[in-house]
Formats: sequence, C-alpha cells, structure tokens
Amino acid sequence: MTMKQLFQAAVLALSALTLNTAMAHGAAKPRHGGIVQVAHDVSFELVAEADGATIYLTDHDEPMSSTGIGGKLTVLQGAQKTEVDIKSAGDDKLRATGVKIAAGAKVVAVLNNVEGKTVTVRFTIK
Repeated sequence: MTMKQLFQAAVLALSALTLNTAMAHGAAKPRHGGIVQVAHDVSFELVAEADGATIYLTDHDEPMSSTGIGGKLTVLQGAQKTEVDIKSAGDDKLRATGVKIAAGAKVVAVLNNVEGKTVTVRFTIK
C-alpha cells in the first residue's frame, strides 16, 4: 500500500466511527385516539367526533399552537362530498363542526398558515 492509500483508508475508517444515524420523522403514534398523518414535518391527528372533527397539531413531539391557522375540511363518503370550515380551537387544536365522518370516508384538510405555508393533509378512515 502506498502512503496515499494508507491515508485514505485511515480517513475512511475514522469517518465510519463518527457516523450518526439519521432519524426520520415518520408517522407519530396517536395521542388522542385518532389517525396521524405527517406533512411539512408537522403531525396532524384527526379525531372524528359525533358533531364534527378535531385535528391536533404536533411539531417535533411538542404541541404546536393553532393560532392563525384555518382552512377547509372536505369529507368524501362514497359519492357524497361535504365541505366545512376548520378553525383554531385554542392550544394545539383545530375544529370543524357540522360534518359526519364514518368508516370508509376520505378526509382532506387544506390548512392555511401552517408555519407560513398552505398544507394539504389526507386521511382515510378505517
């Protein structure tokens, strides 16, 4: 081995010792019994309720303020489409009322001002 090859092998060996594993965000576990989806590094947990739905916001395992966030919640149930407003409900919650979410429904939330961006989050209800 030449000196250059020996030096390259040593650098490679040392760099292998200092590698850090990358931590992917992935879907978080539900904290409120709902369905979790991740978009733009924010976790959105949809909880269907008798009179509507609540979406909880989490950013890096910490509750994220819903202040200033709003948008539309669209529920597709077979051929039926229902669209309602979704608004901040204090702390880390967004709330939509006047909609029924049943098993098999597809739910799309288009949210404005999530860290300055418009975010679309899709859920499938099982």
